[in-house]
Amino acid sequence: MQTMRRMELKADQLYKQKIIRGFCHLYDGQEACAMGIEAGINPTDHLITAYRAHGYTFTRGVSVREIMAELTGRRGGVAKGKGGSMHMYAKHFYGGNGIVGAQGQIFESFNMAALWKLPCIFICENNKFGMGTSVERSSASTEYFKRGDYIPGIKVDGMDVLCVREAIKFAADYCRAGKGPIVMELETYRYHGHSMSDPGVSYRSREEIQEVRSKSDPITMLKERMLSNNMASVEEIKEIDVEIRKVIEDAAQFAISDPEPPLDELCNHIFANDLPMEVRGTNPWVKLKSVS
Repeated sequence: MQTMRRMELKADQLYKQKIIRGFCHLYDGQEACAMGIEAGINPTDHLITAYRAHGYTFTRGVSVREIMAELTGRRGGVAKGKGGSMHMYAKHFYGGNGIVGAQGQIFESFNMAALWKLPCIFICENNKFGMGTSVERSSASTEYFKRGDYIPGIKVDGMDVLCVREAIKFAADYCRAGKGPIVMELETYRYHGHSMSDPGVSYRSREEIQEVRSKSDPITMLKERMLSNNMASVEEIKEIDVEIRKVIEDAAQFAISDPEPPLDELCNHIFANDLPMEVRGTNPWVKLKSVS
């Protein structure tokens, strides 16, 4: 979780320096969701998510260097620098997609999963806000875990990584037992705005954000629990933090210095079998030339 936090703060810094461009949705504050989910399932289980996917990309086994290089559009990125923040993939991870589940699609998926008793865990990370609107202003019912109707649902403290892990274990066992799908709502919070173009303080106060940070930060809560139960010392935690800072700095340097993908690779990986791009007699895109 600390690696995710430091990675997102570094991404924020690089964006403000105009090294990262385009869309970028940061995950700081919600780390317990991605970490708890990964801790409760198997690496061979399939996971798909929308944007705000940097944390999941990391828990699915992609290095910080590859994630940061993807954010800066470099050749060493996880999607070879051509996907950016919203398009990162790994084995059994079909995630960063630049779209959220529309209401009709969600209910159609619920219906099909229930009819066929599919082993699906549907998760809503309720971070309290849409693009710039609180859930209370946009939803007549904010109990998203009940939206499955005929599919059972549970609500979980998404700021407590151990709560998330245990809930996911329960849900995974439920699905593997052939009982059909389950809906989960992870109640969490994002510290940054919706995306980098959103300062995140026009529809909520800085005091609100600070209160969440001080009372229910997922990393702080786990750290305090570990210290109070003698599971780690202050020195050990400091050593972990120092090592993580080094990893993040190394990744950032790589993401800045690694070359961009060459222009003639721009249109590769569109087709699985690399067919030439011929539409109505046009030439293959690989013949594009830079005019800059």
